[in-house]
Amino acid sequence: MQKFILFAFTFLSFFNSFSQEITGKWNGVLKIQGMQIRLVFNISKTATGYTSTMDSPDQGAKDIPTSSTSFENNLLNIKIEKAKIEYVGTLGKDNIIVGNFSQAGQTFTMNLSHDEIEIIKAKRPQNPIEPYPYYSEEVTFKNKKAGVTLSGTLTLPKKEGIYPVVILISGSGPQNRDEELMSHKPFLVLSDYLTRNGIGVLRYDDRGTAFSTGDFKTATTQDFAADVQAAVAFLMTKKGVNKKKIGLVGHSEGGIIAPIVAAKSKNVAFIVLLAGTGIPGDELLLLQQELIGRASGESEDNLQLGKKENTELFEIIKKSTDATQLKKDLTIHMLASLIESPDAGKPEGVSDEDYVNYTVEQIATPWLVYFIKYDPSFILEKVKCPVLAINGSKDLQVPSKENLTAIHAALIKGGNQKVTTKELANLNHLFQECATGSPSEYSEIEQTISPVALELMLNWINEQVK
Repeated sequence: MQKFILFAFTFLSFFNSFSQEITGKWNGVLKIQGMQIRLVFNISKTATGYTSTMDSPDQGAKDIPTSSTSFENNLLNIKIEKAKIEYVGTLGKDNIIVGNFSQAGQTFTMNLSHDEIEIIKAKRPQNPIEPYPYYSEEVTFKNKKAGVTLSGTLTLPKKEGIYPVVILISGSGPQNRDEELMSHKPFLVLSDYLTRNGIGVLRYDDRGTAFSTGDFKTATTQDFAADVQAAVAFLMTKKGVNKKKIGLVGHSEGGIIAPIVAAKSKNVAFIVLLAGTGIPGDELLLLQQELIGRASGESEDNLQLGKKENTELFEIIKKSTDATQLKKDLTIHMLASLIESPDAGKPEGVSDEDYVNYTVEQIATPWLVYFIKYDPSFILEKVKCPVLAINGSKDLQVPSKENLTAIHAALIKGGNQKVTTKELANLNHLFQECATGSPSEYSEIEQTISPVALELMLNWINEQVK
């Protein structure tokens, strides 16, 4: 379960006490969790001071307005009140603004200059380079019931011939067809590897992402499963596809979705679960929080406090039946908790009301409510096709032992004897060879997917499509 999200930014700036000019275009780079996000501040002079807009080229945002600014004694201060964002920096004689960007209590160094900034490209040696030695086609297909058009890429070993094909299903959060994350492109690497070795691949942009239509924010895991069902139906009509050898390969949340589709469709011949879950959503999130927090150096007291609070929140969510009432119940609970522990988890300088409102909006989403309530074991018991489930031993997001054990038990309980589960040593949630498994390592590791994991998948798939 992944996802590392940078919020939208807006800024402003002001005046200069010495002769240097503050107007114009100022460029900076935020470095957060291995990501580099360029920000551009466009400052103009007004009759009463200065105003500005902000661009975020890497997020496709332009001309974002700001709320307030000041520039006195070489000190630039930019605020966005609603988002609790502030930038503070000092303009030096070298025409560099040295400062910090902060949001909701988190602070990051970010300097500004008039020089254009180029993002340093991370080394990703496994990314394939065109031209590819196989057939590749841009495709679209529809989930008619949802009114969604999915855009993707179908690769086949050759244009002519009939081939087994797998559909790649991404993890949580809006993902493009390459499941791109921190300059890694796991699905591009996996697709390339499988297609070079005789297995066709369909990968596509999630609904509401990149070139696919629809609303991602209102969708749940069940909605994404319906999109996969539409992908299966599309392949059943496509030339070059062996209709009896269509498989699903799901990563993370995709490992929840694949069994949902396989349990309903006779056209799914096999499934591969890459860091798929076998335990209920609330249990997974609590375990994930504990493991990542401990790896990040959180104290045991803070870990236990966080576990207690989230357990209580999850219980409210699990009992809820109405979205509006859920938000009210969560708000009441959180305000009461802040009275008991006023400093617990709340960033400095943020009011109780703003903190609670923001948190409730984040956790009362349709997707998260569904995920917390969902127990994958019930669907796994209904899956009858062959299943390969693999996890990395250092996966802190979907811990290996707990989930592989639960997946295996549910499949066997349902009478499925065609089950292979395997823990891969020293691999993280992305199946990279790693030191600790912490998400903070993902961007620093050049490897995208371990060759051990790739080879295991290919060998198992080849056994299913003989």
